[in-house]
Amino acid sequence: MNAHHTADGQVSSTMQRIGELVPEGARVLDLGCGDGTMLAYLQKVRGCTGYGIEIADANVLACVQRGVNVIQLNLDEGLSMFEDASFDVVLQIDTLQNLRNAEVMLRETVRVGRFGVVAFPNFAHWPNRLSVLKGRMPVTKRLPYQWYDTPNIRVGTHADLGILARACGLKVLDQFGIQDGEVVRILPNLLAGTSVYKLSR
Repeated sequence: MNAHHTADGQVSSTMQRIGELVPEGARVLDLGCGDGTMLAYLQKVRGCTGYGIEIADANVLACVQRGVNVIQLNLDEGLSMFEDASFDVVLQIDTLQNLRNAEVMLRETVRVGRFGVVAFPNFAHWPNRLSVLKGRMPVTKRLPYQWYDTPNIRVGTHADLGILARACGLKVLDQFGIQDGEVVRILPNLLAGTSVYKLSR
């Protein structure tokens, strides 16, 4: 389950903060949309339209049941089916750390959308640092798996994503952390469990 979705399909306060970056009535593409909770929320609360992309059968079914348009696709195959600027916003929430081609997908996110919103667990959050200092990989609410059974193929920090975005030639329109549903703008690399970037070409 996506860490920001609650079991009953309600949107968490973290997800609401991310949703505030999406303009009213925007056309949205949600990459790795899970069970469609976020898109359903954006449709209902912000009058958005769009599509989710998801690979897992159970999540695709959940999207359909929730009335969310979904395309079953492996994101590692890219987004060549979409024209440039087909969407106002492309969301990548808790998706980047599961992809083999992170750089390609960052570029594709801002190609297909006028801007992209990327959010993922910030490995540099202070409890994680403390865990590593003690010689153990962290297990937290944002990184809830043991090192040997995690779906994440990589971990990154808030600072790392900024460096990668710039290396890919992307503009950082905004960046902040989220902790306990609150926006963190001071020392987000240290003080926030979730990293959020708003990016464009």
